[in-house]
Amino acid sequence: MPDPTTATPSEATPWLAPSDAFLRSLLDLPELALVDESCADEQYLHRLLIERPRQEVPVAALAALADADARANYETYLAVRDALCAAGTLEAYYLALLRGGPISIPPVFVERIVAAIVEHLLAGDVDPFERRAGQLLYRPQRIALHGGRVLSADAEAVDHRGSAPALDVMRLADGGGADDGFAGLPVLGDTNAHRFETAADPFAFVLDLTHELARDVGHGLVFTLARARSGQAALARVLERWLWHLLGIRTTIRPLPRIDDDAWSWHVGLDAEATALLDDLYRGHAPEPERLHRLIGLFRLDFADPSEMRADLAGKPVYLGLAVTEQGTLRLKAQNLLVNLPLAATS
Repeated sequence: MPDPTTATPSEATPWLAPSDAFLRSLLDLPELALVDESCADEQYLHRLLIERPRQEVPVAALAALADADARANYETYLAVRDALCAAGTLEAYYLALLRGGPISIPPVFVERIVAAIVEHLLAGDVDPFERRAGQLLYRPQRIALHGGRVLSADAEAVDHRGSAPALDVMRLADGGGADDGFAGLPVLGDTNAHRFETAADPFAFVLDLTHELARDVGHGLVFTLARARSGQAALARVLERWLWHLLGIRTTIRPLPRIDDDAWSWHVGLDAEATALLDDLYRGHAPEPERLHRLIGLFRLDFADPSEMRADLAGKPVYLGLAVTEQGTLRLKAQNLLVNLPLAATS
């Protein structure tokens, strides 16, 4: 298996060097952006780093900042910047963070790094459904259930529309499209997918995570149909790309309605809620129905090359779970797959 810290996998998207533009984008974070109260020294330092993102900053220049929080934030930024530049690529730095024990830098920096990697990975002629699913790897979501459908909206986009329930700000239309006659967030579908690339707000589309729909055809017959434009299927393809890009591992990931496996051996929760739920199910503990109802996605992951797995698990499936919190939010942790897969030991 290739070592992603020293080389990018063959045939994969090249890894992403930390550009000046990326370093400048970190200075736009609320923790670093200038405010009315910023002192003259902070304003000078901010302008300097915008003009010359790789400029060395003397300790005395940091000490001159009047606000203690500002000093701490710039110290963190400069440490992240220097480590990124030393690593050479965002991917190498990110993997080093994950393998170095508990992550000590603020989550907002990790989210920006993951966002840049995902956007780089999905650049070019990529299915809009995959682009929208990729946002789940670095942006919190609000989840709403409607008529057997699981709808995922960007949490910030929902919050910008006030205190109304998430479902109330989503546009619902037959076929998963959008009706421009309704105010709110459009559900991404075949009728509006072409607008995704040129949308003023790339986070304003709702992703329908429903993979299967039950249809009553009468006479006591109910057919279960897989949706051709399933958000779960799009997410599965993104996760396949994510693993290949960062670890050089080929996998097949597909949505599941349930886990029917007496030999269930390994699972990975894609978020904290799913991790706890799958742990309980694996141990034979029955979660409360309301809690189990929050398990909104299950997947089966298979390695293309079983020899890349831990020897005692080679050839066995890995089950993945996705769950929403009691508050109706989803915060997928992109690192979970990278650190919790049963990989073969490397020399």
